[in-house]
Amino acid sequence: MINHGDVSFVLLSAALVFVMTPGLAFFYGGMVRKTSVLTIVLQSFASMGIVTTIWFLFGFSLAFGTDVHGIIGGFNYLFLENVILAGPNPHYGGTIPLYAYFAFQEMFAIITPALITGAFAGRMRFRAYLIFLTLWSIIVYIPVAHWVWGGGFLQQMGFADFAGGAVVHASAGLAALASVFVLGSRTFKKDEPHNITYVALGTGLLWFGWFGFNAGSALHADSLAANAFVNTDIAASVALITWLIFSWIIRRRPSLMGALTGSVAGLAAVTPASGYIHPWAAAVIGVAASLACYGAIEFRKKVKWDDALDVWGVHGVGGILGIILTGVFALRSINGVSGLIEGNVHQFLVELLGVAIVAGYSFVLTYLMLKLISVFMPIRVSEEEEGEGLDVELGEAAYQL
Repeated sequence: MINHGDVSFVLLSAALVFVMTPGLAFFYGGMVRKTSVLTIVLQSFASMGIVTTIWFLFGFSLAFGTDVHGIIGGFNYLFLENVILAGPNPHYGGTIPLYAYFAFQEMFAIITPALITGAFAGRMRFRAYLIFLTLWSIIVYIPVAHWVWGGGFLQQMGFADFAGGAVVHASAGLAALASVFVLGSRTFKKDEPHNITYVALGTGLLWFGWFGFNAGSALHADSLAANAFVNTDIAASVALITWLIFSWIIRRRPSLMGALTGSVAGLAAVTPASGYIHPWAAAVIGVAASLACYGAIEFRKKVKWDDALDVWGVHGVGGILGIILTGVFALRSINGVSGLIEGNVHQFLVELLGVAIVAGYSFVLTYLMLKLISVFMPIRVSEEEEGEGLDVELGEAAYQL
């Protein structure tokens, strides 16, 4: 039966998740060279257009349609057929119309491939990116969403991912790492952000939208949503402070960029656990995420992987860590899933297996996909174009020089 409060809550949450993609555009835009700002912003906005179209045509159906052998959804929701006038689906929020669930999930599908763009910032041709965005959404994101949330084999195994630690962050993070291996390092490296104010604005929008991302995944305006909301804020806040203090000790000065990066690491890590844990565990996840992601970034620098904006180090490592700690800290009294802390070794092992499958699938398919695209067209800009900045291709400039 339709509950109007739940409908309003889920639609508002969908709107909050929508804001995260423009927020990501600012977050990434502030970190790249000033001659490539518009390109990376356009990459995020292009995802809004292309993924929405895919989601409307067949994406939602393949992700959340009738399960076919645990691998993919059916064709019963093509072109939103049987969605527009459908009442509540007991599997996707029993008190909201399926239409509302479509809108909510659409926003997750949009931001996930946009996250990957930070890894190859300043290197990929826009035409190649559009093809990659389309293929990755169809071949990687849609099947993974079905496996975890749409009745697929991982969900049947009992794999728990409340709001996207595996579906969003692990899949995007490992895809980012694969793209680095295919495209190689930048010729003109500039690791210092050109506009930290933009990064701070983007972080604020991401943090704001993340409340819809996590709390909205409860699909009801209830205590579970409130718990996820509080856990989200606690993990991000504790991670921010942990990163700030840790980097301050090492660099001997505070860093706004460090604080901002720490908060995003905490947000990514608490995402899969937010609806299964007590707030004290969210604080522990915040500390763990900050230290683990900081270490991952330092490791990345040491081995010279040119993940320009540390998508793997923050989202990949943060998402994987969050899934693992879901298997540790989940409490049955909160949302019916118990973890290692309650003696449930099986759930912990399922979390390990599930995130390994998602991460491995995303990495391998992304690598092969980019290699295939490169057979038909150059995917990397020339050294001259890289030096001038990617915005030259657009014929537009973010700043008047």
